[in-house]
Amino acid sequence: MSRLSIVLPAKNEGAALKDLLPRLRAAQPEAEIIVVDDGSDDDTRDICKASGVLCLSSPYSMGNGAAIKRGARAANGDILVFMDGDGQHDPADIARLLEKLDQGFDMVVGARDWSSQAGVGRGVANTIYNWLATRMTGHTVADLTSGYRAVRADRFREFLHLLPNGFSYPTTSTMAFFRSAYPVAYVPIKAAQRVGKSHIKPIRDGIRFLLIIFKIATLYSPLKLFAPASVLFFLLGCTNYAWTFVHGGRLTNMSTLLWSASVIIFLIGLVSEQITSLTYVRPNRT
Repeated sequence: MSRLSIVLPAKNEGAALKDLLPRLRAAQPEAEIIVVDDGSDDDTRDICKASGVLCLSSPYSMGNGAAIKRGARAANGDILVFMDGDGQHDPADIARLLEKLDQGFDMVVGARDWSSQAGVGRGVANTIYNWLATRMTGHTVADLTSGYRAVRADRFREFLHLLPNGFSYPTTSTMAFFRSAYPVAYVPIKAAQRVGKSHIKPIRDGIRFLLIIFKIATLYSPLKLFAPASVLFFLLGCTNYAWTFVHGGRLTNMSTLLWSASVIIFLIGLVSEQITSLTYVRPNRT
């Protein structure tokens, strides 16, 4: 029987952990539970000690993704479950994720519905991410950014070097699994209102979330993004040339510039495609 490890990144989530950890232990009494304390200055460590849970503490905050990586390295289980330490995720859903994983999948993600999104802005952004990721991969992506997921430990650790230290580790890991042809499934969940104050800052993290769109493409198939952009610039160049030729009988610098941009964008896409392929080359293991 596979051993289960549950990893919870937490930064000043003591109030939520006080209620969550007992519920988690009751739902999965045999599981290894690891709280990765990301530089908290509250009573997170004391709460973990009182609950008999392993707490890995960092001397300062390194980011949500960094906590996930540290927890994944320390975990002893064959199956890893990642969930937020802020009380949004229901421990009872772990059984449903594991049941789906047993059907032959390598990653199972808890997919939130619209009512579980943290505000309208986040809901709209996640809808765009899901649509783009679905178009890129050719597979339905129900929730690209959900932090509630069950994975096979050996598969997940293949991509630790790709994971960022910030909040976009779910996007990176999902696209990496699709790229490597590891099957991914989704299970509908309800996410509760978080306990305490969110660590997400709208302006700073809004820019970071916009970068996820480009990460989706570069992690899977850059040409699927760069090729259409290249075609668009080429057509704009042709349109500009047709207009200037009809009205002035000449070729302008703008048309030449647009055509040049088209070629450059396409070549960048080709190079990016090769770099992406090299990123997923697994070294020989002895």
